[in-house]
Amino acid sequence: MLMFTEKDFDVFTIEGLDPRMAEIRSTIQPKFQELDDYFAEKLGAELETEFFVHIAQHRRRTVYPPENTWSALSQKKRGYKMEAHFQLGIWSDYVFMWLSLIDNPKNEKEIAQAFLDNQALFEPLDDDFYLSIDHTQPEIERLNEADLEKHLTRLRDVKKGEFQIGRVIRKTDDLLNDPEKARAYMLKTYEELLPLYRLAIELQQKD
Repeated sequence: MLMFTEKDFDVFTIEGLDPRMAEIRSTIQPKFQELDDYFAEKLGAELETEFFVHIAQHRRRTVYPPENTWSALSQKKRGYKMEAHFQLGIWSDYVFMWLSLIDNPKNEKEIAQAFLDNQALFEPLDDDFYLSIDHTQPEIERLNEADLEKHLTRLRDVKKGEFQIGRVIRKTDDLLNDPEKARAYMLKTYEELLPLYRLAIELQQKD
């Protein structure tokens, strides 16, 4: 059973686009594939649907190496950014598991308003959940009621607004030393986000 190790975090210290991408492909992407295949099977069974795995290839980069890398689970075979999706990814100091709304997905404003109108769906989430409002930056913040409303309002009203919610595993966390427990923790994170995911997807598939 594959899991992220110190070597994966060290990939982001490698200088140069080609050397770093070579290491991402050889060490990180196989872990994305194995883990996401597992999550796709489990979540697909719960939702009675099929998920497709998408692994970021960073093909648009020509000079600068990526500072993070990720994969996504989507019901769309040809892409993922056009709808709410689950992300599994890694920065130099943590692994993240997000429910993501980025790059102006379909019915973004309606989803944001629905989340604002149904904030009770966030209440069962533990205090170890985080928010990210820019998928290109590593800064995240703890989930709390005031910031939640502020960020959802921004998602609704600002064209470049983004919203990601989930958990992270720091590279120093002993959980990563137990691949089975770490994988279970990741899956549980996605499962706890399913009520929000269902609401978002319902709005995106309504027309």
